[in-house]
Amino acid sequence: MKLPTFSRMRAFVRGPVNGHSADLLRMQNKKSKTNLLGMSPALLESWFVEKGEKPFRARQILRWLHQRYVSDFDDMTDLSKNLRESLHATASLHLPEIVSEQRSTDGTVKWLFESGSGQAVESVFIPEPERGTLCISSQVGCALDCSFCATGAQGFNRNLSADEIVGQVNVANRILPKRSNGVNAITNVVFMGMGEPLANYRNVVAALELLTSDFAYGLSRRRVTVSTSGIVPHIDKLGTDCNVSLAVSLHAPNDELRDQLVPINRIHPIDELLDACWRYAASHSNRFITFEYVMLKDVNDSVAHAGELATLLQNRPAKVNLIPFNPFAGNVYRRSSSDTIKRFQTRLRDRGLVATTRKTRGDDIDAACGQLAGKVSDRIRVRLSDKNLRVATA
Repeated sequence: MKLPTFSRMRAFVRGPVNGHSADLLRMQNKKSKTNLLGMSPALLESWFVEKGEKPFRARQILRWLHQRYVSDFDDMTDLSKNLRESLHATASLHLPEIVSEQRSTDGTVKWLFESGSGQAVESVFIPEPERGTLCISSQVGCALDCSFCATGAQGFNRNLSADEIVGQVNVANRILPKRSNGVNAITNVVFMGMGEPLANYRNVVAALELLTSDFAYGLSRRRVTVSTSGIVPHIDKLGTDCNVSLAVSLHAPNDELRDQLVPINRIHPIDELLDACWRYAASHSNRFITFEYVMLKDVNDSVAHAGELATLLQNRPAKVNLIPFNPFAGNVYRRSSSDTIKRFQTRLRDRGLVATTRKTRGDDIDAACGQLAGKVSDRIRVRLSDKNLRVATA
């Protein structure tokens, strides 16, 4: 089925409300009310205490919203009538709105979520027999401009708020049927969608706290993964603030090549990045770092490149995930052949490294790794100078 255009779908989703656009009313509502969706347990407790309520009210709200998926205060039956009326006047539980949904022949589902002003971000659910992984976005676009990534080609507009980030998980869990054992379809969450998560540090950490809280989603920290292109100071900070899995978009075994593919390397070169990775691994027992490596034909896929990569990672707490390149319009790169990827993987394994090849999923709906583009306007480009890159990641 052909999906409606973005503008038509927006009108279909919202429609007119009392003679005004729902978008305008929502913007006014957000200005006057506090959205509780993205509040961490500690922050929500403080919010209730400031209003003269007991701290345990936060736990009640968290369970209703993130475990029972109730977003109407009137349906929260263990809250007093007076409290519910007060919450209606001062707070909201606003969820991201779906612009479109696409389903792949392999079971992958992609959602386009509205992010205001005619812009949108994408999330992807990947079902597997033993788990269900949701890949979520953290920014509207991305400022880091990695040359092989569709998101970077879109440019950057803004950071997503914590409620917009965790809202992707909330909405997906409402839509997806539960697994056969009765648990939610989503067992793993990866910050590998649109944006550089560590460039939106404060909001990403707030979302991580909710994802791993027993009062909210209760995911194991090993089942939540943050992927970064290499913002070193925030890797160190994440190691202190949040014990979650870390993936690093490496994609090249030397600085000369990585400078071309991943421009942030000009600020934090490979040696500096790897030192931060080993510190992160050391701060958490038995923790490996996953290094993502997109396979680009005749660019970074030779056996010699594999040997360089092995030298960097050998005898370290490292795993390598080889990613067949997923093409998108206007890009010059091509995917390495299956034989080339196999030779590359064999070379790494011969050097004692754990090396896997990511199975491409959802490429028929442009939902595969590197293909998420969403809808980004008012774009900010940062490819001109290292100074601009520093500003984008501050």
